[in-house]
Amino acid sequence: MADPFTFARDGGETIAYRRIAGRGPGILWLGGFHSDMSGSKAQALSDWAEKNDRAFLRFDYFGHGESSGDFAAGTISRWRDDALAVLDELTEGPQMLVGSSMGGWISTLLAHARPERVAGMLLIAPAPDFTEDLIWSRMPPEVQAVVQEKGVWNYAEGGYPITRTLLEDGRNNLVLNKILRAKWPVRILHGTADTDVPWQQGFKLVDQIEGDVTFTLVKGADHRISSPTNLKLIEITLEALLKEMDAC
Repeated sequence: MADPFTFARDGGETIAYRRIAGRGPGILWLGGFHSDMSGSKAQALSDWAEKNDRAFLRFDYFGHGESSGDFAAGTISRWRDDALAVLDELTEGPQMLVGSSMGGWISTLLAHARPERVAGMLLIAPAPDFTEDLIWSRMPPEVQAVVQEKGVWNYAEGGYPITRTLLEDGRNNLVLNKILRAKWPVRILHGTADTDVPWQQGFKLVDQIEGDVTFTLVKGADHRISSPTNLKLIEITLEALLKEMDAC
């Protein structure tokens, strides 16, 4: 795989990205928490876009993958702003937002901020408001105390850090308390065997999006939704969305 391109963000940090030229609407991939643009879903969609002459862009947030920065210093606001900068500076015209896990939350924040730039949304095991609903609310009181006192807690032995700053910032970016008036189609895929982000969390977005929304449960799929069958389902769903856009 060729080295990624980079562009500078505030503070001298750089965001790594890979881009494929093609026709619009373009596809903007928004990855998950502690994941990167080399994952199987991003790569599969990149291959699909290249075969189908679709513009496609994927990138790594601050502190993720091939971008610079310390992951522990990242916040939802920072990663949202990275995505907004990518949307504004590296893409043209309406974009199909494809968000996986945390990328589903970031996609929703983009849609609120730049509704005129959105052609459609495909959310894969979305994790809206996960810092509050799936991390903080699940922490035992003694772990919450550690976070409050020390400012950080390592998720599992050798795992990634969860900081007080991340949790506090997440509360400023909640999307399950506001309505998104979508003038574009939204498709959501979520696995029934997802133990990281239960499908009920993703389903909460249905009530918060005003418009054409379809929620599909994928039997037996876990949070990654990346088996060959699952990847094919993602491609089929994306292709159907884009055909709908082309017909308009």
